[in-house]
Amino acid sequence: MPNPGEISATQPQTSISNHLSIVCRVCLFCLLAAALPALCQESPSSTTLNLEQTVALALEANLSARISSEQTRAAEAVVKSKRTEFLPTFSTHYNYTRNDEPRYYVLPALGLLQPEETYTWVTRVTQPLFTGFALTYQYKLARMGLDAARLNETLVRRDVVYEAKRIYFLLLKALKLKAVAEDAVTMLEAQTEVAVNYHEVGMTPLNDLLKTKVELANARQDLVAAENRLEIARTNFNLLLRRPIDTPVAVTDMLEVPRLGPTLETCLETAEKDRMEVAVADLDIQMREKEVAMARKDYFPSVQVQGNYYRQGTDWQVDGGEGVSDSNYWDVQAQASWDFWQWGRTGHGVAEKKSRLAEVRLNRTQLMDDIQLEVKQAWQKAEESEKNIATVQSAIDQAREGFRISEEQFKEQMATSTDVLDARTQLSETMTRYYNALYDFRIALAALDRAMGKPSIDIAEAQ
Repeated sequence: MPNPGEISATQPQTSISNHLSIVCRVCLFCLLAAALPALCQESPSSTTLNLEQTVALALEANLSARISSEQTRAAEAVVKSKRTEFLPTFSTHYNYTRNDEPRYYVLPALGLLQPEETYTWVTRVTQPLFTGFALTYQYKLARMGLDAARLNETLVRRDVVYEAKRIYFLLLKALKLKAVAEDAVTMLEAQTEVAVNYHEVGMTPLNDLLKTKVELANARQDLVAAENRLEIARTNFNLLLRRPIDTPVAVTDMLEVPRLGPTLETCLETAEKDRMEVAVADLDIQMREKEVAMARKDYFPSVQVQGNYYRQGTDWQVDGGEGVSDSNYWDVQAQASWDFWQWGRTGHGVAEKKSRLAEVRLNRTQLMDDIQLEVKQAWQKAEESEKNIATVQSAIDQAREGFRISEEQFKEQMATSTDVLDARTQLSETMTRYYNALYDFRIALAALDRAMGKPSIDIAEAQ
């Protein structure tokens, strides 16, 4: 028989053990619940993207690129459709005729001439032989339309590449300008704290303290504006990739300074040779020339060969009957038709097509002028930004050193708070100018590549 004292001693131990087990389970559940959101947030959308990846995702998501691809497929279908017009066409039709009364020969003994009801089934094959070269020109126009669609698809993708680079660099600039604004607030908060301490011990006048607080308030406003610009840049980035606008954005920075490279004359020559718009304009001229030739088709007759197989009968089965002398037969016809007088309609049509041809030739001339202007503007903007970078780079270290010296002198009572504020403002403005110049230069280079028809990122490799 167990000792009562021993029983009373084991009961509290069992209760404590159960309590600890429950506590451990609750803690484990809490840890899992806390870790679950972090695990769920790990997604490709939060992955840091570089420029090439951004371009590839933009090309994949862009609706205009998809539309241009569908237009190319449609043009391919048109070419295949026009090719079939050179081949024979097979058709069939079924006909029912109800006469007012049956007709007999003059001599009734000869029987029925035409029954009251007639069913006819005709199977026909038609082969065009000559259409005034219309089929040939239509097929050539379809081929040129396919070439134009492919060129347009490339143009759209080049525009997407440029837009992706522009938005990418604008996001980087917004990130840097926000960091500059944050640094300004941090420095002014420290300066304000020092100014408050100096004022409390009577080392600086109240006016200096008020100036510092005003500058801090202005810097905080600038920080709010920088944060808003950054949020807009992130929204544009997500819209570029067709993602929810509140998707987290992380991109790889590009702080190295590229070089402009080619001269303006080289850029102009490259643009004249490589711009897809020039190829599209040349193709448009060729298409208009074909349309002029095709408009002359009515000056010629059209010739075709047609073969027919007939079945006739007095019931729906078209298997002969009374009054049907031959229930099935065939024939071959050579047909030629020519509308030789249309009151000048064909000549007016040709004149219209000639005017359209002259129009596209003038458009090409205007296009070349616009391309030259676009290239020159892009090159000058890139040159300006490159010079600004070189100018500001030399001033960054000087501005930082000036701010450091002003702070030290202020602590030693050898400078006023106004000197420190001026040095801080100069440093922030210098950094802002530098990042503006750096990323504006990259955007200008992207615009110059687009103007020359040579995107710096290969489209196929990006995809």
